[in-house]
Amino acid sequence: METRRRSVVKALIWNVMGFVMMTLVGLIATGSVALGGVVALVNTAIGLTLYIVYERVWAGISWGRHGES
Repeated sequence: METRRRSVVKALIWNVMGFVMMTLVGLIATGSVALGGVVALVNTAIGLTLYIVYERVWAGISWGRHGES
């Protein structure tokens, strides 16, 4: 089973990568660094929260693990 700290670190790293990509997409779509950055921040905050919840739910499910039923 994975610790909460590991889940959070994984989520943070994933979201930093997503933030960079979303900032670029927002910049290309709007032509504005500020608006692209706001879109990226909102997207990252929502994504981070949902990812942590998703990981914790799956951490508590034993289905599909070797040695567990």
